[in-house]
Amino acid sequence: MQHFRLSFIVTAVCLSIAIYWGGLMGAFIALILGVLEVSLSFDNAVVNASILKRMDERWQQYFLTWGILIAVFGMRLLFPILIVAVATGIGLLGVTDMALHDPATYAQYLNASHVQIAAFGGMFLLMVFFAFIFDETKELHWLGYIEEKLSGFGKLESIEIILALGLLLGFQGSLPEAIRLSVMVAGIAGVVLFVIVDSLAALFEDEEEGEEVSAAIKKGSVMIFLYLEVLDASFSFDGVIGAFAITQDVVIIMLGLAIGAMFVRSLTVYLVRQGTLDEYVFLEHGAHYAIGSLAAIMLLSMIHHVSEIVTGLVGAVLIGLSVLSSIMYRKNQAV
Repeated sequence: MQHFRLSFIVTAVCLSIAIYWGGLMGAFIALILGVLEVSLSFDNAVVNASILKRMDERWQQYFLTWGILIAVFGMRLLFPILIVAVATGIGLLGVTDMALHDPATYAQYLNASHVQIAAFGGMFLLMVFFAFIFDETKELHWLGYIEEKLSGFGKLESIEIILALGLLLGFQGSLPEAIRLSVMVAGIAGVVLFVIVDSLAALFEDEEEGEEVSAAIKKGSVMIFLYLEVLDASFSFDGVIGAFAITQDVVIIMLGLAIGAMFVRSLTVYLVRQGTLDEYVFLEHGAHYAIGSLAAIMLLSMIHHVSEIVTGLVGAVLIGLSVLSSIMYRKNQAV
């Protein structure tokens, strides 16, 4: 329970602010949004845990404290405002005023940017999925022979980028001509950002000589921290947009998503400290397949609307199956 103490404190603060801002109904909606955020982001917590365990305890604590400020105020409040500002040409102050005093119009502008957001977030998450699937050093395979063969394709240089850009090209061909260029730019930006962050993290982790080791670890932790924040942002895009289906009050949305984001972070640290990934060996596999499914859903949503319920159910089923497979694997190993 100690891992979730800060989450409960943040929840109490957020609900108090929600009551002040929107009454008991505001607090209730914020709580509902928090629960939805946790249910939709459990796979995010598992993947975060697999990455976070490579960081030292100090950076893990930064992820839980400073990281939550970036996640809530940066990714779930300021970044959507920045997207609307870029899309409409309205200044940041103007969009902020619109979000607070004319949330209906703000929601319309944000929804109008959904295709570009889905392209960026979907491609970034797709690269995360491909990097895991095509990892030739991976020894344990959830899907057995099929997954083993797929990991073998990792020997082909840049296979992830080739497939990701190929899929992006295919999807944008199904869109209206007027938005094809913006979708391509957004999707390519997602791929480029993944390559930059992942490459820099790998560069610093490979440093092994003399006094450079300590500096490399620190720099590597910085890059992993940034990688986790971008990953969180990719997960949060659809959550922010989907929250407007429940309420158009951006303050309540931010408070609700803050509660969910805090619990996801606490869950991430809990998984690391308890060694859950070592105990349930296929949990990380299930989470990455859930990420791949989310990436596919985000890309499909550029053409057809996909309910958030479907997104949550797919992730929950994959996580559940991976836990069940882990239990069965452990029993077989014990025989």
